[in-house]
Amino acid sequence: MMNYRTNFFRLLTFLSWIVSAYSQVKAPEAYGPAPSQNQMKWQEMEYYGFIHLSVNTYTDMSWGKGDEDPKIFNPTNLDCRQWVRICKEAGMTGVILTAKHHSGFCLWPSKYTDYSVKNSPWKNGKGDIMREMADACKEYGLKLGVYLSPWDRNHPDYGKPEYITYFRNQLTELLTNYGEIFEVWFDGANGGDGYYGGANETRKIDRKTYYDWKNTYALVRKLQPHIVIWNDNGDRADLRWVGTEAGYVGKTNWSLLNATGTVTENMLRYGLEDGDSWGPGEVNTSIRPEWFYHVREDSKVKTVPQLMEIYYNSVGRNGTLLLNFPVMPDGLIHKNDEKAALEFAQAQKEAFAVNLAKKVKVEASNFKENNTKFEAANVIDNNKETFWTTDEKVNSASLTITFDKPTTFNRFLVQEYIRLGQRVKSFTVEAYVKGEWKELAKETTIGYKRILCFPTVETTKLRFTINDSKSNPIISTIEIYNAPQILIPPTIIREKSGNISIIPADSESEVYYTLNGSNPTPKSNKYTGQIKTNGKKAIVKAIAYNPVTEKGSPVIEEKFDIARKSWKIMNVNDEGAYKILDGNPNSFWFQDKTKMPVDLVIDLGKAEKLIGFRYLPHQELRSKGIITNYKFYVSQDNIKWELLDEGEFSNINNNPLWQNKMFKQVNARYIKLQALKNTQDDDIVGYAEVDVITN
Repeated sequence: MMNYRTNFFRLLTFLSWIVSAYSQVKAPEAYGPAPSQNQMKWQEMEYYGFIHLSVNTYTDMSWGKGDEDPKIFNPTNLDCRQWVRICKEAGMTGVILTAKHHSGFCLWPSKYTDYSVKNSPWKNGKGDIMREMADACKEYGLKLGVYLSPWDRNHPDYGKPEYITYFRNQLTELLTNYGEIFEVWFDGANGGDGYYGGANETRKIDRKTYYDWKNTYALVRKLQPHIVIWNDNGDRADLRWVGTEAGYVGKTNWSLLNATGTVTENMLRYGLEDGDSWGPGEVNTSIRPEWFYHVREDSKVKTVPQLMEIYYNSVGRNGTLLLNFPVMPDGLIHKNDEKAALEFAQAQKEAFAVNLAKKVKVEASNFKENNTKFEAANVIDNNKETFWTTDEKVNSASLTITFDKPTTFNRFLVQEYIRLGQRVKSFTVEAYVKGEWKELAKETTIGYKRILCFPTVETTKLRFTINDSKSNPIISTIEIYNAPQILIPPTIIREKSGNISIIPADSESEVYYTLNGSNPTPKSNKYTGQIKTNGKKAIVKAIAYNPVTEKGSPVIEEKFDIARKSWKIMNVNDEGAYKILDGNPNSFWFQDKTKMPVDLVIDLGKAEKLIGFRYLPHQELRSKGIITNYKFYVSQDNIKWELLDEGEFSNINNNPLWQNKMFKQVNARYIKLQALKNTQDDDIVGYAEVDVITN
């Protein structure tokens, strides 16, 4: 009996020691900046929507000028429930409404201006789109955000101190009358030409000081304590722009910036490894080429492969994805946009349907001693609040995952526990193949979430190695998937000769096409070589098709106007200039060592019925020579010229897309594109392509 009691008390003592030892294991301390609660909740939203609708939806402009008549705004079928339903079904967690864009026109009946829906025919001036959005978001369980342009091309006081009071008054309306707002978006475009109450002049401001952002932010946070602020104008906000609207952030992506000082292009793209403040990146892009609706883009909606690539390059690179829907003039999202968004959602579900890292064995090369609280198995327990970590002074370690049978996969997902800071500087993923370790990927940062894509591999073991970290790494999640293949559509180009080439994205796919506007199938024309069109207009639709899987890619469509075979550049003695007519968007030519304005004169070979022209800048982001302001002339004899159009290429610096400008029909043989100004205010003019639009 005595031995039994003695052994029992010894057991209690031992268990007490175990509990004591466990309780004494200290949790890691935060290293460097860490996200606020608001930033953390925002990061976990991952993917949400943008809505663009304004007066320029009715003028086919990228930006409104501020002088548009409110009476043109009449979205007779407007249905915010349709917008929010599509966002919900697309897997989004919130929606940001562009309540006022640069034109100054307000989608709510602001009491501080007449330039709003209250003076439009829509609902006889009694409507409030912001109210309808708030109600729809509440119904569908999505969070509501708001975009308010700091620049206002309509208001007479813009550029003066009085405008700041007006701006804050409108901000107060939006942040007090419509419930909780998860994000406020302040666009970076500021100052330039505008209507400005009839002044019709150019006004410049200091974007860093004019808006007094410190006090403006204080107002925002007072009115909405749970909000995050997006801004690239001056003082640091809660979120950062990633420097492009193309849909990606850098492969290296630190969620850090400095609270003060200059922000460079690289800092926007990659963050700042030693930044002193938390500044995560939000990737904003549109489901179409531009932000506002243009009927010419109905066939240019991003395909599922494009959207998946954007997802991997945003959410999969430690960012969030803000995807825009341009609303049609009738007030609805186009069926093509809805179809693409829902197919994108389905593709995400299929890619991440089965996590292969569930019934596996996980072993760590290093973890905190004398405890199980931070053990390797935590990375696969489906609990984002648990994690594996090493002792404080161990900045490199590895996890080996062993499958119970040979396993095929092509996606690797990993997350840091960022509540304690972002730490990992580099890591490697390997698979054990034929008796040796094969490197699948070697990358840098992880952050909230990193998703790697690589060719499909079969293995019984996977090794995740952290090569370098600022402090002991803290990993909360590892997931492994075998995503189904999604075929990428081919590329269609038309050369100067007029011949059309269709280029597949891979060597295994067959290509089928049509020239009659119908959608191609494996029973359509099989592409075997260049297509001759005799210089006429052409509509080409094509798909890639895999005969083994019997699956096809989304349809790609290109519309070509008259061929440029006989075109001649008249005022330039440089063969390199003909790159702007070669049909290749990635070739380019610069007119430099000149003084603005700079003329480009082209002989079309014969008179044509022109109704517009097109300009594509050099495709490198923020390239030199991107034209912002222009004049366009036509002539029958290259002597007497008629000015047909002048204006701006809006937002071309951030979104260097084809610029399409329309005008009344005219017969002309010669065209002249005159560059008046470029994005860098120097004398270099660049072109990737120049084309015309004929009737």
